Amino acid sequence: MKLAVLDLCVWLPEYQWDQDRFGDIVANWLRQELPEADMEVIQIVEGAELPAPHAYDGYILSGSDKGVYDDTPWMGPLRSFLQEARDHRSPLLGICFGHQIMADVFGGKAEKVGPPEVGVRTFDMEGTSVGAHVWHQDQVTRMPPGASVIAAAPYCPVAGLSYDFPALSVQFHPEYTADYVATFLRRSRGKVLSEAETDQAMEQLDASTVVPDLFAARAAAFFREALAEKA
Repeated sequence: MKLAVLDLCVWLPEYQWDQDRFGDIVANWLRQELPEADMEVIQIVEGAELPAPHAYDGYILSGSDKGVYDDTPWMGPLRSFLQEARDHRSPLLGICFGHQIMADVFGGKAEKVGPPEVGVRTFDMEGTSVGAHVWHQDQVTRMPPGASVIAAAPYCPVAGLSYDFPALSVQFHPEYTADYVATFLRRSRGKVLSEAETDQAMEQLDASTVVPDLFAARAAAFFREALAEKA
């Protein structure tokens, strides 16, 4: 099994000089439950070309500092890639921005809603209450046709989607660790978020009991099942 992680988030060396890039964090998170997968991280945000939909067995879309409404050199090509990947039935897993752009491309809508949500939030995931790390202001506000909600919270009713083609996505960040985010926030206090927002988020992260393998087993099963059906 050969998977590509499409890294769509800017890495900031002034705050993250000793931290892994976002795509590598995603790959390491999923390897916990999918050790047989050969995962390659592609730095789309740094100008790498998007692969052809058939070049890999499946794709993972990371979070991003951008929104679906932003004009970037890679946004248009990514939209086209997603449409082609759906037609090719290439399995797609979206995280945060990945969740939003997939919904937006596949007939739903994502937009900015309320203040930034950073820290830990509780979600109902298919009948089970789970804590998860979050960092977002945008969210999916209109369901795409053929999708079903698999995770929700009072402030975010569409926090996870399963599609009627091989696609799965979540608004939260299952790949994050509390230490990773808290370290970034401490170094960037008052610069990326306000000091008050930063302090509130760090309190939640310092007290976090989010499990390190959150959603990893579900994501691994998704890829195994999708590829078995395609074989």
